[in-house]
Amino acid sequence: MKILSIDSATESASCAILEENRLLGEINFNYKKQHSVILMTMVEHLLKNLALNIGDIDGFVISKGPGSFTGLRIGIATVKGLSAGTGKPFLGVSSLDALAYNMAFTTGIICPILDALRGNVYTALYKFQGATLERITDYLVISLEELITLLKEHESPYTFIGDAVHIYKNTLIEALPNVQFAPVHLNLVRASALGELGLTFLALGQQDDINSFAPLYLRKSQAEREYEKKVGLLANE
Repeated sequence: MKILSIDSATESASCAILEENRLLGEINFNYKKQHSVILMTMVEHLLKNLALNIGDIDGFVISKGPGSFTGLRIGIATVKGLSAGTGKPFLGVSSLDALAYNMAFTTGIICPILDALRGNVYTALYKFQGATLERITDYLVISLEELITLLKEHESPYTFIGDAVHIYKNTLIEALPNVQFAPVHLNLVRASALGELGLTFLALGQQDDINSFAPLYLRKSQAEREYEKKVGLLANE
């Protein structure tokens, strides 16, 4: 079974093709390019360099978030289009799950953090039980201070991974004991990790519905928040 996985949840973009227990190829891009411009070009280059066409793909995996509202919509629309056009199934996997999976067999708490702006992060806490990744909290969008308080309820060590690490690394070192950080090259959401997580479920026949599937946003978009604020102000006049 060959699957194409795509991530566009953050500023980086990633696509990969996996076959059973083998990664055939992966492209990662993380430098000032719009997902709407580069995503399909990346997919086309990957297929071409592997001498494949889209008809050779048996299923698709997409990052369902949390992350950038625009990036998620572009990635999900792309995979829904590919799924509809080929008649092949697709499955959504959390970007936080994929980040945590990069730290396979790490002891203690694994804490992926994605920048949610204004001092907030998207996060969840994980542990590995043998070879199995277990999420031990809900998916969250919280302030860094709230995250530190939450972590102090759990035993260390704490391993951080994600694009917000470089923003908050020093604060985390000062606030928590026994802190460690993923290597820089793992801080991006990798399509290969998404694909490996999703491949098992697709092989078992699990899939998402093209009509009802929606991103995991965790909070309202800035446009929605500004609209509600404006409506509230008008109502108070």
